[in-house]
Amino acid sequence: MRILAIETSHRSGSVAVLEKGKVLGEKFLPADVPTTRSLHPAIQELLPRVGWRPKDVQLIATTVGPGSFTGLRVGVTTAKVFAYAVGAEVLGLDTLEVIAHRTPQDYREVHTVVDAQRGEVVAGSFRRNPQGHFEIAVPPALVPFERWVLSLPPRAALTGPALARYPLPDGTSVEVLPQDLWIPTAAALGELAWIYWCAGRRDDLWGLLPKYARLSYAEEKLR
Repeated sequence: MRILAIETSHRSGSVAVLEKGKVLGEKFLPADVPTTRSLHPAIQELLPRVGWRPKDVQLIATTVGPGSFTGLRVGVTTAKVFAYAVGAEVLGLDTLEVIAHRTPQDYREVHTVVDAQRGEVVAGSFRRNPQGHFEIAVPPALVPFERWVLSLPPRAALTGPALARYPLPDGTSVEVLPQDLWIPTAAALGELAWIYWCAGRRDDLWGLLPKYARLSYAEEKLR
């Protein structure tokens, strides 16, 4: 199974190619260039690097959110158009799950958090199953950051890009994972997609849509 993974939920996105869950190559998108301009060239560069043509791709994985409004739209649309053009399958994965997947093996539970703007975050909790993979323990929810952190048990393991923006409140006794593990990556996305694919999960090309934490500011203002 040849997989193209597209991660655009974070402002510094990435693309990766994998075969049977093994990463063959990964390229990070420049944070100072819009995803609309950087994603397609990155894919065009990465596929020939591993000797693939577009039609060699059998599965396209993409993060569906939460995350950047524009990034998610670009990533999901690209995944769907590419899959339709070459006859590949698609899988859309939750951003928080992809971040949790990067947690070191000796952690049995992890709490992930991404910024939702306006002082709020999308946070969820994950616990390892008997097969060693994380499953949702507490479904993701839109919450104020400080209230969420204070609700966690002592020594809880935290990860996610929102930790770069919001300081921990005084009196917390949580453990923050290393910063290089906070962001979702295309490599982690592809590994997780392979796990789901082997477990029998299949997503509908036409039904795949971005999953936003809230309405955009323009949509809220319109309402």
